[in-house]
Amino acid sequence: MAKFIERRIERHQLPYYLKVYNRYTDLPIGYLGNVSEAGLMLISQLPLLVGPDFELQLRVPVRAPEADATAQLINLTASCLWCHEDATPGYYDSGFMLLQAPLEYEQLVQALRRYFSFLPMSASA
Repeated sequence: MAKFIERRIERHQLPYYLKVYNRYTDLPIGYLGNVSEAGLMLISQLPLLVGPDFELQLRVPVRAPEADATAQLINLTASCLWCHEDATPGYYDSGFMLLQAPLEYEQLVQALRRYFSFLPMSASA
């Protein structure tokens, strides 16, 4: 069996781009784990309280990460439905149901879905 020495697909560090903040305090809460039209999963270093509503802010880069790169701010209101320890020690996963989200959030979900989808190749390729 052949052993791979070099990685052929570049790995992208998504948490670098998809940090989640408290909208009012401007403090980081964690990182986006996954998203859907109805909710999201947040990965954090502290467990989050289940039940209350959170005012979240996503800062989505609009161009390559540089010192002066700008970000699109997406404000969300979401309710934390569950929280449990992640497979990685010292981290927690929390599930949120969106209560209020702008059109930009839906566009982000669609963009991530397209980016991470594997499209079937045509038979003639």
